[in-house]
Amino acid sequence: MTHFKLRELFMKYCLSHDHKEIPPIPLVPKDDPTTLFTGSGMQQLVPYLLGEPHPLGKKLYNIQPCFRSQDIEEIGDNRHTTFFEMMGNWSLGTYFKKEQITWFWEFLTDILKLPKEKLYVAVFAGIKNIGADEETYETWKKLGLKENHIFRYGPESWWSRAGVPENMPPGEPGGPDSEVFYEFTQVEHNPTYGEKCHPNCDCGRFLEIGNSVFMQFKKNTDGSFSELPEKNVDFGGGLERILAAVNNDPDIFKTDLYATIITSIEQSSSKKYTDLENKSQIRVIADHIKASVFIIKNGVYPSNKEQGYFLRRLLRRAAVKMHKLTGKLNAKELGLIADQGVLVTYDKVHFDREQDKKLITNVIVEEINRFSKSIDRGLKEIQKIQTIDGKQAFDIYQSYGFPLEITEELFREKGQTVDKKQFYAEFQKHKDLSRTASSGKFKGGLADNSAQTLNYHTATHLLHQALYDVLGSEIRQEGSNITGERLRFDFYSTQKPSPEQIAKAQDTINSKIQEALPVEFKILPKAEAEKLGAKSFFREKYPDMVKVYFIGNYSKEFCGGPHVKNTKEIGKITIFKNEKIGSNLYRIYAK
Repeated sequence: MTHFKLRELFMKYCLSHDHKEIPPIPLVPKDDPTTLFTGSGMQQLVPYLLGEPHPLGKKLYNIQPCFRSQDIEEIGDNRHTTFFEMMGNWSLGTYFKKEQITWFWEFLTDILKLPKEKLYVAVFAGIKNIGADEETYETWKKLGLKENHIFRYGPESWWSRAGVPENMPPGEPGGPDSEVFYEFTQVEHNPTYGEKCHPNCDCGRFLEIGNSVFMQFKKNTDGSFSELPEKNVDFGGGLERILAAVNNDPDIFKTDLYATIITSIEQSSSKKYTDLENKSQIRVIADHIKASVFIIKNGVYPSNKEQGYFLRRLLRRAAVKMHKLTGKLNAKELGLIADQGVLVTYDKVHFDREQDKKLITNVIVEEINRFSKSIDRGLKEIQKIQTIDGKQAFDIYQSYGFPLEITEELFREKGQTVDKKQFYAEFQKHKDLSRTASSGKFKGGLADNSAQTLNYHTATHLLHQALYDVLGSEIRQEGSNITGERLRFDFYSTQKPSPEQIAKAQDTINSKIQEALPVEFKILPKAEAEKLGAKSFFREKYPDMVKVYFIGNYSKEFCGGPHVKNTKEIGKITIFKNEKIGSNLYRIYAK
């Protein structure tokens, strides 16, 4: 089966059960200081899972592109990827366990024709203060699953944003989940992972293909749990993994989501994927170039900070693997893999190949060219070092551009570890290290609801409108980032803002703050909101019904919120930095 067909079948099945499609959010979240990348389909739905009404109703679905940086070190086996797509459906207080489990089972067995005897499930066994999820267990049994295909797990089958129940703060919602696994009977159990194989074993015989989370409980102040008045369902299933199960092949890199990319790597390297010694390195190159293409499409460029650091790390790790595979490095070859592999695979799904390839390949080739000048010398230097310490690792980073994680990986192959504390001590002497982690569960939306962050979020809307007034209607938002310390706003403009124009924009913002304008939102049809002149973020796709925030009669903008109630809460705003970050691209910092 192709990925096109699987997408079509999932969408049709959700529509047949009266779900509405919600557009995926950008891979780089807008106005969310808590995470660098979108890592799950539910990330945009947290406010609605917590009770806020969704503009499109209570039964929703989509297929969300995701990136999880914490999986970078796992890449090389046949199942892990940093970039993936999550097929998701949600119930906001409508159907619950019986319907969700039954529908997913029907989708797997009736629509996708997966053999029932190869499907296994996990249910919550219960822990202190919370009993076993017998309803889910009995539902699976009624569908015909044998008892030896239903496994009970403890904390592994529980979900909350804080993790296991004991880590949940009072008021936090959570609940049991139920994972579905596909068994590849052609894979023999590896006793290295335990005497007996089971669905949660890491030997490769079982592959998790979907998980239904039942948001059922709220933690009380005394540590007990009470049932939520409105229960929700959050389902996520990996597109790549379900496709591997449908094709009955445990290697997701053999699906058509990777086949063209693998072929492109084989042509560039003159190495065969079927040769065992090449597989791990080809998988890393395929995954990292794919993830890089999607990240670049979302407006990120290689740098030593935040999302740009991960992009640089991905590209340079792919370069190291290509060098080890072929003994040389040609930046244009990696650019060709991006175009003839990734863009061809996702053309008309996530990209317009002809429109996107020049920018994306140029960014990749430029970064690899920069790295290629030092990779040979860096690898030779690493070969000379008998015992690595943190200072030497920092010297390799400074002299040859090897990110710490790549140096760590190369020395792990030699049986050595890097003193990370010493590395960062050296790093601090030269430069403050920016946030470079986006692991764990994600909150989504503007999750940091501190008063100052809300102030800056609303001030960003005022800044957007003020720049529009000062520079003209051609300006276009390219991104933003908000923390408790400052706001950052990126925009496109054919003219460089003059100091006088920046000062005028700042004065306009503070004038509107002083006017004490009310801040309110309305849920409107998208077409009506556009007619009203509401501004939107051009990289984002919006549903048919949208939330629009109004700041008096001054600003109208598509936004999920939250915001202050009145501009007088914001206080004075100062623009303290204005810089050019690319061709016709500018960045403003304010606080």
